[in-house]
Amino acid sequence: VQLQASGGGLVQAGGSLRLSCAASGSFFSIRDMGWYRQAPGKQRELVAAITSGGSTNYADSAKGRFTISRDNAKNTVYLQMNSLKPEDTDVYYCNADIGFPGSYYYDYWGQGTLVTVSS
Repeated sequence: VQLQASGGGLVQAGGSLRLSCAASGSFFSIRDMGWYRQAPGKQRELVAAITSGGSTNYADSAKGRFTISRDNAKNTVYLQMNSLKPEDTDVYYCNADIGFPGSYYYDYWGQGTLVTVSS
């Protein structure tokens, strides 16, 4: 199983980016999916998460600016990032709780995609 993230890049403050993360491989289902961010020397922290039913949860810094969504048919989670600020600069990681026959679920991480917001 792999999570492939894409969509990071360099954008000016006030701009937008859309991150995508697709799960591939052989598995039974996906429960929660989410996006995290991590700066060098700091702990990884939640940006936004979404359940298989579509319920969402956001970090305070993301509320009102970011929108998480998912396409269950494509096993893909998205993060639409609007009104970006320099302090949003970080490496963003996608995460998925992936299930296998026998109701075993494991946590998987994507490779990280760098978001840089210039002032």
